[in-house]
Amino acid sequence: MTGLRRVLVANRGEIAVRIIRACHAAGAEAVAVYSDADEGSRWVQLADEAVHIGRSAARKSYLDSDALLKAARSTEVEAVHPGYGFLSENAEFARAIGEAGLVFVGPPPSAMERMGDKAAARRAAQDAEVPVVPGSGPVTDPDEAARVATEVGFPLLVKAAAGGGGRGIRPVADVAELLDALPGAQAEARAAFGDGTIYLERAVPGARHVEVQVLADEHGNVVHLFERDCSVQRRRQKLLEEAPAPGLRESTRQAITAAAVRLAEHVGYRSAGTVEFLVDAEQDFYFIEMNTRVQVEHPITEAITGVDVVAEQLRIASGEALSVDQGSIQRRGAAIEMRINAEDPERDFAPTPGEITALHLPGGPGVRVDTGIVLGDRISPFYDSLIAKLICWGADREQAYARAQQALAEFHVEGVANTVALHRRLTADPRLLAGPVHTKWLEESRAAQ
Repeated sequence: MTGLRRVLVANRGEIAVRIIRACHAAGAEAVAVYSDADEGSRWVQLADEAVHIGRSAARKSYLDSDALLKAARSTEVEAVHPGYGFLSENAEFARAIGEAGLVFVGPPPSAMERMGDKAAARRAAQDAEVPVVPGSGPVTDPDEAARVATEVGFPLLVKAAAGGGGRGIRPVADVAELLDALPGAQAEARAAFGDGTIYLERAVPGARHVEVQVLADEHGNVVHLFERDCSVQRRRQKLLEEAPAPGLRESTRQAITAAAVRLAEHVGYRSAGTVEFLVDAEQDFYFIEMNTRVQVEHPITEAITGVDVVAEQLRIASGEALSVDQGSIQRRGAAIEMRINAEDPERDFAPTPGEITALHLPGGPGVRVDTGIVLGDRISPFYDSLIAKLICWGADREQAYARAQQALAEFHVEGVANTVALHRRLTADPRLLAGPVHTKWLEESRAAQ
């Protein structure tokens, strides 16, 4: 249960459904919001009340903080849960929620600002004695960039300080490529994030993407829920994740989870968050960023720990202490999450909006499907192309993958090109089954073809 009685869910799709269910399980009412494109959607039907907030374009609805605040006031909620994406990591929105006398279900704006600026986050990690990839502070002009790049060493990445989700990143191999990429990178960062600040970071060839889920309350309790491997990516966007990270030495696991907790404590974090690392072939690890929100892949952490991440977010937001401590959190089995997207792998994962004309979702032991879609719904061109998340748990990694293969054999979608067939190939690929793989593996292999 939670002390909150009524929560506005400032999001859409499967995460809105997920949060509404968590509110109901905690004894709280849930208020949904929807745009023109989402009228009659599944989350609208599941909520206790729903409010229309604008037109289909995200900037006129789910990114409209004034419309969301108006909806919160008119429905007399106590709290606002932002989910992921949209305004979930917007400190100004979180601050506006607080100034309206409401509770933001997430971290304090100060922590969000500190960790949302990638250069500031690097400094915070260094202050907390968490290893970081060699890199620079903010870089503004070409001469400075060339000088700093020589010190950092090539190959390196030009990254947007305000970036996230794998966007705003450009790899460069030498000074000439850097100087050529710099103006475009700054313009891209300014257009995408409203901030043209960039910084440089040395590339780590053959690295894995490993992240640690943390929870922190206002009573000083900070815990980790172990780690996830998110190395199966296309265009730096995650496609398949698993927990725990395969092949990770126990000494590395202990060190990386301790580092994540140390960083959360250092920045005064509260709520659920994810600390992301690169892990090289020798299992040295380096902090890259912190996501100050619930992650898309949180279900696999729930599967191996039994801890409901969204329920804990609601508890923390109501001022309660975590329902678990580090000693009580045990890791059990293995889990995989596959993102079933309306994308065409044969056309470089181009989005394929359209109507879902047939839909069969799998089931069985250890199988979970999170979705905001029902038969007849349309995948809108205005938003993310996610159809569903397929989560499969097993007593060990072998069983988890076997269940994933069976579930994917049952998973059937028509009307839009999608990634089901790709995931069938991935989960049967002996290279992935042998694990682990690095972040460029999918793009370099023939698994995507």
